[in-house]
Amino acid sequence: MRFMFVGDSMTIGRAGDFTWRYRMWQHLNASYDSPYSIVGPRTGLYDTHADAPVSHAYGAPDFPSRAWGHLAGWGEGWQHMAPVIREAVAAHRADVLLVSLGLIDLGFYTDSERTALYAREFIAEARAANPRVRFVLLPVIPNVRAGTDPAFAAEVDRFNDLLAKAVADLDDPASPLLPATRPASYDVGRDTYDGTHPGPSGEHLLAGAFADAMHQAWGLGAPYALTSGRVGDRAALG
Repeated sequence: MRFMFVGDSMTIGRAGDFTWRYRMWQHLNASYDSPYSIVGPRTGLYDTHADAPVSHAYGAPDFPSRAWGHLAGWGEGWQHMAPVIREAVAAHRADVLLVSLGLIDLGFYTDSERTALYAREFIAEARAANPRVRFVLLPVIPNVRAGTDPAFAAEVDRFNDLLAKAVADLDDPASPLLPATRPASYDVGRDTYDGTHPGPSGEHLLAGAFADAMHQAWGLGAPYALTSGRVGDRAALG
């Protein structure tokens, strides 16, 4: 099984972050009893001083380079990933896409309706590379702006409704679309370091949303636990 993380700044992380990708790697090591790889065309973290994704200073020294792969970008959204996902899936033979996108689109680039069209294009392009690829899709988690900008908050809610409709319209047993659930306890004041980007508690909650969805729907792994990964690098192949 080959997993690919797809996301924006919440997924790529910045220099010094653990990232929720690390938390998921820990979880897979602890709970997934078959060989797997984490794949993707990119490996870096965003370096705020260089204003580029050139850092590999992950916060966890036990996070191996073979598990750094991803397709995530600081300031990138559905509209940026839709044109490149086919090549990434084909080149890295991805089986499962763990996708967290949309906040950047809605915050800076497009409205909810256009963003939903990019999401549909993304799904079609990924399937063109692998007709049996699986998707786990996290809805947009509102950031601190949603508390002060009602129009933005409404767009986030509208997009999440449209994403759920896309899942219902496009789901295919051969290439399932699995919606993850926003963590009920996620709090931007407690679980992020700036109102948007996850801190350690937020990283665990995001990884848990994906892990629990895959376990409940597909029987993959186990329910997420904060102790995930403490048993060491048992299953990862890289």
